[in-house]
Amino acid sequence: MAGHIVPGRLRVGQCVVVPGRLRAGQCVIGRYPRPVRYSTISFLSDFGHADEFVGVVHSVIRSIEPAATVIDITHGIRPHDVRAGALALARSAQYLCPGVVLAVVDPGVGTDRRAVAVDVGNGASVLVGPDNGLLASAVAMVGGATGAVELANPAYQLPRLGSTFDGRDVFAPAAAHLCAGVPLEDLGPAIDPSTLMPGLLPVTGVEDGALLVEVLWIDQYGNIQLNLGPDDLSAWGDPFGLVVGDRRMTISRREAYRSIATNEVGAVVDSSGLVSLAMNGASAAAELVVAPSDELRIEVVEGAVAAGVATPVVLGRPSESVNEKPDINNGGPQ
Repeated sequence: MAGHIVPGRLRVGQCVVVPGRLRAGQCVIGRYPRPVRYSTISFLSDFGHADEFVGVVHSVIRSIEPAATVIDITHGIRPHDVRAGALALARSAQYLCPGVVLAVVDPGVGTDRRAVAVDVGNGASVLVGPDNGLLASAVAMVGGATGAVELANPAYQLPRLGSTFDGRDVFAPAAAHLCAGVPLEDLGPAIDPSTLMPGLLPVTGVEDGALLVEVLWIDQYGNIQLNLGPDDLSAWGDPFGLVVGDRRMTISRREAYRSIATNEVGAVVDSSGLVSLAMNGASAAAELVVAPSDELRIEVVEGAVAAGVATPVVLGRPSESVNEKPDINNGGPQ
């Protein structure tokens, strides 16, 4: 299935063999050989790199399961920005190695929010993190949850010196123990996946003859990703009108960044299959002075033609066109 995390190369009872130390079918778990379930942990957080947090989590994982490989997706999520973390995880999901996904953007740490591990693909992979919506879109991208537990077994956690670093004390140990072959159900009681916190992604709407869209993400180049697939944009014409605050401009669709005229803003289909506003060698976000969650308006330009239709990869939900399409022959949307 498209967007599915592919089942891993290793199965229960198999293992990475360390030359000179282990026989086939064994691995290092403390002093005792045990089967490896997963071999890769993909790690995302808002920890940054100024403090020791990322390194400590790596070290905790290695102390529990030295055979696990940790891949850092990003630690540059804005502090406490659960939505940004969820979007980054969803954009990454279909490209991650099979195994355990460790995601920590946790402004509710120390409260009664649940710590969870979510099974996808009937054991193909497990997502570990806070139950605050961070995992939801990625889980949806790979077909939905096939099981979940609350991380409540202290036998698979570190002793807590305080309640502010569950990334070290709860989530990292859970991820490492899963790689060490500990069954998911040993980490805590089963919970109904339908009770997990959903991800909240904005949808488009039509108001006063304009399509209302939202800025999902701005990358380091200043490209502005919208919550809009190319098929939803097509009926609004090429070029189309863009309203940002009191500013109006005409935007043309382009196949590549280099196809956008110098000093102009154009629309491209980005690597996630969504519409992005971009400039050729410059920052569209700086030019338009926008930020994530800002609302923009798209309008029909007189004389515009219908744009080509493509199939988008929509983050965490099936592609849906807006309910109301513009009637170009009747002066625009009604």
